[in-house]
Amino acid sequence: MAVIEDPATAEVTLDPVRMRLLAELAEPGSATTLAAKVGLPRQKVNYHLRLLEQHGLVELAEERRRGNMTERVMRATAASYVISPVALSAVQPDPARAPDRLSARWLLAVAARLVRDVGNLITGASKAGKRVATFAVDGEVRFASAADRAAFAEELATTVAGLVAKYHDESAAGGRAHRVVVAVHPSIPEE
Repeated sequence: MAVIEDPATAEVTLDPVRMRLLAELAEPGSATTLAAKVGLPRQKVNYHLRLLEQHGLVELAEERRRGNMTERVMRATAASYVISPVALSAVQPDPARAPDRLSARWLLAVAARLVRDVGNLITGASKAGKRVATFAVDGEVRFASAADRAAFAEELATTVAGLVAKYHDESAAGGRAHRVVVAVHPSIPEE
């Protein structure tokens, strides 16, 4: 997974043709093979590949001699890409600007911070050849009523606060702070 923080690189990935080329390049391919798959002229595919290469989204896998020309076989530099809110610079969501913890805007700002922070960790860990210590829980619960949802939220908050208090050690020599994010939102049915 690659995390995109540069606004220009984010812009390049958002083009529908380039997005499709990135998806196709999970398996290495040349402009000729990609042109046949996406239904575009080879020259147009070459143009898009050059832009993707300039931004580090694709790389040369190999070169093949084809008659009097050299065919460049490219591959995506990652299996998937995430655009970090850092790419939005001054307008990236900030939980401090929407402090109502019961609002969807605050939840989205917290999620954006999560993407930004974990993206930075992944980038740094990749450069250092290390892994990032993370943990996540994902589940779905169906509430019978709004009162049940409120009771669940209260019990969850109390339980998490108790766990944080139990394990938090401000004076731990060499200890490392970790952020805990727990979110509850209505599910959206998957297609």
